Amino acid sequence: MTTDEALAFIADNSHAVLATRRRDGSLQMSPLNAGVIDGDIVISSRLRLAKVRNIRREPEVSLLVITDRFYGRWVQVDGEAEVVDQSQPGTLDLLVEVYRAIAGEHPDWDEYRAAMIKDERVVIRIRPRRASGQL
Repeated sequence: MTTDEALAFIADNSHAVLATRRRDGSLQMSPLNAGVIDGDIVISSRLRLAKVRNIRREPEVSLLVITDRFYGRWVQVDGEAEVVDQSQPGTLDLLVEVYRAIAGEHPDWDEYRAAMIKDERVVIRIRPRRASGQL
């Protein structure tokens, strides 16, 4: 499977589990929603969560994406992740793009931006290196 095939699948299926590495090397997994922007996988998260700390220490991650039906088609993407936080310019606009990539339009973007600031939201951006799965 190519990474382009995996990205096309992820663009239509957002249910995912992200695997990162704890300090001791063991896996930490998080259920979440993922989208695709400009060939990267994107996830909205909160600054203080374990997955964010883990990625900053060890950026190699794996993401498993499944359909709403759970069984059937799926993809795994391995790659390098980075955390884009609100200290970086354009992060709020990127969070809007992430929302759109996953869920479409929000009824009140000003309210959404205020919530992103209050919740200390960040974007996890994964650059896919390898893909596998069953399509």
